[in-house]
Parts: sequence; structure tokens; C-alpha cells
Amino acid sequence: MARTTDGSGTPVPQRLLSAATRLFAEQGYDRTSVQEIVEAAGVTKGALYHYFGSKEDLLQEVYSRVLRLQQERLDAFADADAPIEERLRAAAADVVVTTIENLDDAAIFFRSMHHLSPEKNKQVRSERRHYHERFRALIEEGQESGVFSSATPADLVVDYHFGSVHHLSTWYRPDGPLTPEQVAGHLADLLLRALRP
Repeated sequence: MARTTDGSGTPVPQRLLSAATRLFAEQGYDRTSVQEIVEAAGVTKGALYHYFGSKEDLLQEVYSRVLRLQQERLDAFADADAPIEERLRAAAADVVVTTIENLDDAAIFFRSMHHLSPEKNKQVRSERRHYHERFRALIEEGQESGVFSSATPADLVVDYHFGSVHHLSTWYRPDGPLTPEQVAGHLADLLLRALRP
């Protein structure tokens, strides 16, 4: 039976995901072997296959875990008892910060998504669409109440913001001049300015 934690108490699935994320980011998904992942995680292949059915399952989970976190946080912002401008700004800034905090995951996803089977690709796209739809609903709420301009369709506003978010992994550097929170604030402000009546 595989141990569920190491000496520091880190669960095996988390160790496998951390090792896979680092290796996929450094070498690319297709150039990383299962053997390299298990060696880096300090576990056996049996342990990997106990928690993940395949290397492809690891790739899917690298992205899905970040998306689950972002979905939970978006739901909390959307359901909060606050004016729509505050809720949208908080959600818009949060997706930037959480993407920067998981830059390797984002880079891996956009570089390697084509390696997923059609079924897994469809599942990931469905999860991402659900997130975008909830985000769009905030914009539509503001447009319908007259707080936001409805001159630009909500779908296009969503694409505008997430186009910026999806490119963070290509240019953001942790040692650069802006903190994640500063980048998030600027991008959220741009979004709200674009919606100003």
C-alpha cells in the first residue's frame, strides 16, 4: 500500500502534482516521462497509478485544480452582499492574482491542452465555460441595472478581460516591477473603465 504522505506530511497526490507541474513547465508535457515524475515526487509508479490513471490525468488536474479554486472564489464574490461594481472588480482582480500565483499551471495548460483526449478536452472546456458564464452574469447584472454601459456585448467584455488573463504566463515575471496585486488592480480598473456608462 502506498504511503499517503511523506515525512513532512505532504499527501502523495499533491507531491505528484507538484513534481508534474514543475517538470511539465521546465521540459514540456510530451518530453516528461512518468518515471521522471515519480522519481521527482519520491514515489513509485504504482502510487501514481493509484491516484491518477495516466500522465494525461495529471495534465488535466494541473489545470482543473486552479480552475476549481477560481470558481469557488468567483462564486463567493458573485454571491456577496455588495454593489455590483465592487463584486465585479474583486472577481476581475482575483482571477489575475490566482493566475499569477499559478503561472506554471497556466503556461502548461495553454502549451499542452492539445495533448488531452477529445473527452478530457471537452470536460476542461466545459469547466472553463462555466466560469466565464458566471463572470459574464456579473457584467450582465450591472448592464441590466444601468450601472454598466451596455454598448459592448457582455460576451465581448469577458473575452477582452480573459484575453489579458490568458497571456499573463507569456510576459509576467515575479521579479518584474509590478506585484500580482498591482497587475490585478490595473487590469480590473481597465475592465471597469470599459464598462463605464
